[in-house]
Amino acid sequence: MRATMRDVATRAGVSPKTVSNVINGVVFVRPETRERVELAMAELDYVPNLSARGLRNGRSGVLALALPHLATQYSAETVGAFVEVAHERGWAIQVEQTGAEPGRELDLLSRARAHLVDGLILNPVTLEDSVIARVDRLPPLVLIGEVEQSLVDQVSVDSVASSRDMTRHLIERGCRRIAVLGSPVGDFQTATARSRVTGYRQALRAAELPTNPALEIGCGEWTAAGAASAFIDYLNAGGDLPDAIYCFTDTMAFGVLGVLWERGIRVPDDVRVAGFDDTVDSPYSVPPLTTVTFERHDLARLAIARLEQRIADQRLEPQHQSLPYRIVARESTR
Repeated sequence: MRATMRDVATRAGVSPKTVSNVINGVVFVRPETRERVELAMAELDYVPNLSARGLRNGRSGVLALALPHLATQYSAETVGAFVEVAHERGWAIQVEQTGAEPGRELDLLSRARAHLVDGLILNPVTLEDSVIARVDRLPPLVLIGEVEQSLVDQVSVDSVASSRDMTRHLIERGCRRIAVLGSPVGDFQTATARSRVTGYRQALRAAELPTNPALEIGCGEWTAAGAASAFIDYLNAGGDLPDAIYCFTDTMAFGVLGVLWERGIRVPDDVRVAGFDDTVDSPYSVPPLTTVTFERHDLARLAIARLEQRIADQRLEPQHQSLPYRIVARESTR
């Protein structure tokens, strides 16, 4: 006969309710208890009846994670962290790419309202381009990223403070003419670009260094190729080589390192280079890249835990949680 939830509970020495909590992933269960339940399920070859569970509690057991673009190293690492944490907590993850298009976000909201997913984790590029400011009665939702808002729950790294600290790090190494790559330009006014350039300017002012618009290099495509192209345009237009180049992602920093290498410009002897995100490739660039680091798995844990609370009680007041970060100094700024 097919094993039941009660059989699993008896084998694990817990209540059927605890088994249900492990399966649903909404209520916290101590890791040791979860491990006993999962072992009992494996030994009894117990398979939850997900369709029946969904009919009973109106839930699918699925969360949607939507990022603007999935082709970057940062996005790949973020998706991996969310999938692992979700699995640990009994959820499945549906991954989507919004492409900064409000219509795709609206489609995800519709899926949540139709109970095809139980909650959403969104990373909008700007508040102006997101549907969250224009839609009433939002489903369970948590934002990640730098968009400034107080409408819904959010987990993020303080990009203003971290960029201020990175710029201060470069100033402490004797840099006075510091360029940034990824500054807001034209229609590309992302929340990340705005917050990171704000922190950069604050550090310059605190050190009584002048801000120079010519050193704030815009980049419409935050890829290695896009950064390389933007930096080449800057140099070809007669831009002087700065003391340091702070790139708003590690991926963009890799593009800049490639341009410098092609032109015989030494890093860090002739110019220092720094990035942001501490992707897995950053310690292995040539030279190893100085960057801002934070734990992607902690981001996923905080976001999913808050989303679980929101799913259980949508009357909660919105909460903003800030993720710790630190500067990792490597050879590119020594």
